[in-house]
Order: sequence, then C-alpha cells, then structure tokens
Amino acid sequence: MAQETTTLVCKVTPNARKSECLGWGADERGRKLLLVKLAAPAQEGKANKELVRFLAELLGCGKSEVVLLRGDTSRTKSLEVPAGAVGRLG
Repeated sequence: MAQETTTLVCKVTPNARKSECLGWGADERGRKLLLVKLAAPAQEGKANKELVRFLAELLGCGKSEVVLLRGDTSRTKSLEVPAGAVGRLG
C-alpha cells in the first residue's frame, strides 16, 4: 500500500549561513507556505538538493520521500512529502 502524501509549498532563500526553517508565512494570495533558508547557492540544482535533504531531516523521513514537483528555478517550490510528517513542523 502506498504511503499518503501531501503537497508542501516552500519559499526558499539560498546562500544562507545555515539551513533553517523560519516557520510559516503566506504568499501574495494568502496561501500558507513554509519559509526556509538554505546553506547552498542557487546554481546547478545545489539549493534544490539541499532543500530535499533538509526537509527530509526536519520531517524525519527519507530523502526519497521528498520529491520536488514544481519550482526547479523559482524561489517558491512545491514538494510532495509524507502526509503525516507535515504535522511535525508545528
């Protein structure tokens, strides 16, 4: 049986001193999104890889369970994550 998943939208800031979660915010339409700083540059997919690694660690799941759906070159990214894990973000 496949694990239930949900979509998590993140707004990322690359080139931070360390990767950290700043909490929840909202986009221009008022939709909820997670604010994340990443200790990786926004070049050659490094920030995307760091986002997947960091979220997997934060959510307590495997990197293969965090999938980038949209936003490859955007600061706003949509990811597929295990549904039960999002509750750990508070």
